[in-house]
Amino acid sequence: MTPDTVHHGRAEAIHADRARVLSTAYAATPERFVRRPPRPPALPTAAWINKPSDEQAAAH
Repeated sequence: MTPDTVHHGRAEAIHADRARVLSTAYAATPERFVRRPPRPPALPTAAWINKPSDEQAAAH
């Protein structure tokens, strides 16, 4: 996810879209996925372009 996507609250919708695409791919060709059905990575809790240090974040 990009910082913009997370910041503007679109991460959950994109995550759901990715899950739907992966489910479709698994249904079409399950032999390609040897270990388990695919899942998108977990949703990020934050995204940064230039992450402030802990000291800078505490000052704000």
